[in-house]
Amino acid sequence: MKLVRYGPLGAEKPGLIDATGALRDLSAHVDDIAGAAISPASLARLATLDHASLPPVEGEPRLGPCVGQVGKFLCIGLNYSDHAAETGATVPPEPVLFTKATSAIIGPNDDVHLPRGSTKSDWEVELAVVIGSTAKYVSEEEAEACIAGYCVVNDLSEREYQLERHGTWDKGKGCDTFGPIGPWLVTKDEVGDPCSLGMWLEVNGQRFQDGSSATMVYKPAFLVSYVSQFMSLQPGDVISTGTPPGVGMGQKPPLFLKGGDVMRLGIEKLGQQQQRVLAD
Repeated sequence: MKLVRYGPLGAEKPGLIDATGALRDLSAHVDDIAGAAISPASLARLATLDHASLPPVEGEPRLGPCVGQVGKFLCIGLNYSDHAAETGATVPPEPVLFTKATSAIIGPNDDVHLPRGSTKSDWEVELAVVIGSTAKYVSEEEAEACIAGYCVVNDLSEREYQLERHGTWDKGKGCDTFGPIGPWLVTKDEVGDPCSLGMWLEVNGQRFQDGSSATMVYKPAFLVSYVSQFMSLQPGDVISTGTPPGVGMGQKPPLFLKGGDVMRLGIEKLGQQQQRVLAD
């Protein structure tokens, strides 16, 4: 299934994309695409519905973040061997784990606002894991059952704040609007192997990232298991798993976002995003 949240900011409704690509309303069956609604039992129940008989949603409403009420927005750094190489880094012996503020989360096509004074804001198309059931000290085999599905994330990053302002990466990763999520939460049964998906990103029509999740070093189930050794994961938590090469910082010379730019990005089976960049 492809699960969505649609409608005005703060008043999104639950929906799904049916087999024809039409948006259908799920409000009679779940309150939101969040928490218990994405548990294994709830997803199994939603899968049995006659999707073609659900109320159609007219027009082209705004799509919100495909997961609501996100408790933790976690990210893995340097998790693609080819991206690590382009930045002059080496893949670490254990995953690099950092937090992205939940206040960064926006819909897949909402505007991105550059932080005041930013000169080094960058793009990163990423595959994200959405947790469907609590994971605490789980093995890699047990972790698979804790995954509800996957979605696209643009892990925007202010590189000066991240790398030059001392301390952790978080200050360059959690800026407001720096976490577009969606368009859909695609359940894992529909995705199949998450480690063989094409990934791409364009800025102003020029393709910069054109990679594959196949070059991911630490795989989704391993990451869920790994993170669960340090903190419990609850339904609706999101883990963004890293980016392939082609980020602005890796260009020669480096290239960063400016007001008026338009980003388009997508992952095979998981849909596409588009954001306009605004300089406040």
